[in-house]
Amino acid sequence: MTRLGLAAIAAALIALPACTRKFEPPARALTVEAPRNWSASEASPGVMQEDWWAAFGDRGLDQAISEAMTRNHDLRAAASRIEAAQSEARIAGAALQPNVDVSVSRGRQRQNFVGLPIPGREDSVLSTTYTTAGLGLNLSWEADVWGRIKSNQIAAVANVEGRQADLAGARLSLQGQTAKAWFGAIEAQKQLAVARDTLESYQVSAERVRARFERGLRPSLDLRLALTEVSAAEALLEQRRLQLDAAIRQLEVMLGRYPSGGYALAEDLPGVPSAVPAGLPAELVHRRPDLVAAERGLLAADARIEQAKAELRPRFRLTSGTGTASNQLKDLLNNDLFVWNFLGNFVQPLFNGGRLKAEVARNEAQAREAAALYESALLRAYGEVETALAAENLLAERERALEAATAQSLAARDLAEQRYQAGLADIITVLSSQRAALDAESQLIAVRRMRLENRIDLHLALGGGFEMRSFATPARITQAADGKEPAT
Repeated sequence: MTRLGLAAIAAALIALPACTRKFEPPARALTVEAPRNWSASEASPGVMQEDWWAAFGDRGLDQAISEAMTRNHDLRAAASRIEAAQSEARIAGAALQPNVDVSVSRGRQRQNFVGLPIPGREDSVLSTTYTTAGLGLNLSWEADVWGRIKSNQIAAVANVEGRQADLAGARLSLQGQTAKAWFGAIEAQKQLAVARDTLESYQVSAERVRARFERGLRPSLDLRLALTEVSAAEALLEQRRLQLDAAIRQLEVMLGRYPSGGYALAEDLPGVPSAVPAGLPAELVHRRPDLVAAERGLLAADARIEQAKAELRPRFRLTSGTGTASNQLKDLLNNDLFVWNFLGNFVQPLFNGGRLKAEVARNEAQAREAAALYESALLRAYGEVETALAAENLLAERERALEAATAQSLAARDLAEQRYQAGLADIITVLSSQRAALDAESQLIAVRRMRLENRIDLHLALGGGFEMRSFATPARITQAADGKEPAT
């Protein structure tokens, strides 16, 4: 190949990429309104720390979540999916680069010459045996003038980023589920202790009633009612044991352990931490993994539209090959045996039964679907935050009311037992006060666990400590605020 030819190829390789059409995703205005502040409650500014569960101050919870993050099999599967998506992105981007391969060949062949009689050898066939060797370097490259390959690469990279956000969401979800399972198991343990104490109280009351019955001071009805409550308390105790056993085994499975039912728990539930830094509603799109994943899916859908449109336009491909051919291996590097070829290829689709246009229409419909799903996810995210913020105050008020009810019911139970001993109250009053005390204590433990779970839900709704600034929602997506029309 002459120097002029090599220069022409180099110029083409340099100039064509500069003519490549750049991908510009369309601007989209969302119909979901983003308020300036949360309406349910005032939220503290700032960003949550990554280990958001540390705010509970429970070392057992810290250890449980750390173990779940290390040993959970679902997270390992999600990480493997990311690796597969990264490989797909590399495959999609490889088409932007020239494809170069080298070939070395060597062969030996025998050829017969039939129909060429040689005097004196009329009964034989003339043949020859020879060896061939070749060394070749082949190059092919498609000029991505319309951005078809680049759009496919952008969609693949967006898919990788979406999978990474999915993994962050899976980690956040597992952290929340582990925390809930931990607090649920501790509540079950506390409920078992209350049931045990209640059974002991009923047994003491039944013995007192028996003693008075045997002295002829109380009728047999009192004794039968007291024994009935003892049996009911024994049944409740076994139910609480069953619930605790199931809660511990569920926690162990979540931690990647064998569910032996022997995991050690903390003695009591921690208090609810101070106000969580919820930040501003507009920041939610940067903090929630599911919203980041949905936005990346929308970007990938827009890129596929451009890819489908580029399929309608002509393709430009350059193919070149150089090498040497000889019947001796030692001559493969001889410049005198150098051969080359250069081919430019132009292909324009003319008729394909409407398949390519249908591809464009399908991808546009899928992009509209992705946009609708993104808005749906955004609205759901706002709802989850507002619901958790509103429940913060409501559950706190309920806990205060139950604390007062528990204190009053315990005092009433003690007073009723004293009056019964003095003959001033009947057994129905005693048993009723004991049941009321049991119910109040049980509800108080439950609402304390509910407050902790609601705080977990708030952390999850806000995206926990998730930070993915490099994947932030681009300016092409704007949200309506304060009832105004969305920006364009």
